[in-house]
Amino acid sequence: MSDNKTLAPITIEAVVNAPIEKVWACWNEPEHITQWCHASDDWHAPFAENDPKTGGKFKTTMAARDGSFSFDFGGIYDEVKTHESIAYTMEDGRKVSIVFTADGNKTKVIETFDPEKENPIEMQRGGWQAILDNFKKHTESV
Repeated sequence: MSDNKTLAPITIEAVVNAPIEKVWACWNEPEHITQWCHASDDWHAPFAENDPKTGGKFKTTMAARDGSFSFDFGGIYDEVKTHESIAYTMEDGRKVSIVFTADGNKTKVIETFDPEKENPIEMQRGGWQAILDNFKKHTESV
């Protein structure tokens, strides 16, 4: 089996029908993160903490609604440029970057992440895209 360094990064994206200020707030404020950070309706995010600055840390607990399983998703910010981009390193060493591009009342969000080697690439892409789609839905509805 190949190691993470040989797997190509995965990129997902969404266009959110909201201005950059609202998108940024929904992406970074814990009270919003707990509303969108899950891949399917049988999961939720009961806890989130976030310090969105270079060197800051974040942690979100993702849990099955039936209580059967949960895990913490976290890392340290390598670089945060307000209303522009975020780069972080997950606890397992994988890298993630998010670019926010404002266009009036729309904001394009492009997220690129290093895949892990335990699950198929398409499963990872689908899971991360589902979370991004939930983010879009939440941001457009608040």
